[in-house]
Amino acid sequence: MKLCIFGAGAIGGLMAAKLAAKGDVEVTVIARGPHLAAMQEKGLTLRSDGQEMVVRPRCVASAEEAGPQDYVVVTLKAHSLPGAAQQMQPLLHDGTAIVSAINGIPWWYFHKLAGPFEERRVASVDPDGRVWDLLHPSRVIGCVVYPAAEVPEPGVIEHTYGDRFTLGEPDGSRSDRANALSAALVAAGFKAPVRPKIRDEMWVKLWGNMAFNPLSALTTATLDVITGDAELRAVCRQMMLEGQAVAEKLGVRFAIDVDKRIAGGAEVGAHKTSMLQDLERGRPMEVDALLGSVVELAEMVEVPAPTCRTVLALLRTRARLAGCY
Repeated sequence: MKLCIFGAGAIGGLMAAKLAAKGDVEVTVIARGPHLAAMQEKGLTLRSDGQEMVVRPRCVASAEEAGPQDYVVVTLKAHSLPGAAQQMQPLLHDGTAIVSAINGIPWWYFHKLAGPFEERRVASVDPDGRVWDLLHPSRVIGCVVYPAAEVPEPGVIEHTYGDRFTLGEPDGSRSDRANALSAALVAAGFKAPVRPKIRDEMWVKLWGNMAFNPLSALTTATLDVITGDAELRAVCRQMMLEGQAVAEKLGVRFAIDVDKRIAGGAEVGAHKTSMLQDLERGRPMEVDALLGSVVELAEMVEVPAPTCRTVLALLRTRARLAGCY
């Protein structure tokens, strides 16, 4: 199996390190800048559970250098994908599967989703349909990412918690390609179940992100404050209830209720969301993947989402003024 991590930051680096350490998969990492240089010179260091290991996957700067792959795991931020889709073409052969390990509503969301919106494109994450055309949804295996990790210095991945990557085909089938990827990830030490309703699990993660992340960027508050302050918690809860109504109109079923989901966020403690971290570092924020797409879907299914709309307007202005949009 030839597997490439495209955009090997924290999550991609975690996956690459453990797969490379197992040795059953031919792993190629595409990265850039000091991170790439450090991995090429010293290898990729993974710190996890109080232990440290160094592995040496193949590390390159471009898809051309990497060549065709059986699996391409995309761990970019969603807003980077339209610009990267063309660059990824040399990685693809006729049978290449694209593993969409991206937060929020993905470009392929309506592919093979039975109903009135089947094959609909999501403009907020794929404005001109470029990603759909270049990375066709027929190639996609959905992936919900649960681990948390960061890159404290170039060439080093710090894994803080979580070991599950849930997989699923857009049509709900248990395909050979999904099963093979699951087996490789399990052999490397991850949990990697293949689920028939990947969108249900995707929404449970997005459910928190669509509220926690924007509110953290607007207030600079950590998760413990957002979930513990009565006023912020009420705003958060209302956004999530609006999101739930949208998702359920599209056939999603939530296995837990909103208060349990908020409690799960509270358990993380004084954590800065990824959106707040991006704001503080002057990097583009996942505004549209995490909230703009939810508002777009609300319009599509004719579900009112006034709190989400208000927060989205504030968030877009905050991001533009900070140069992060």
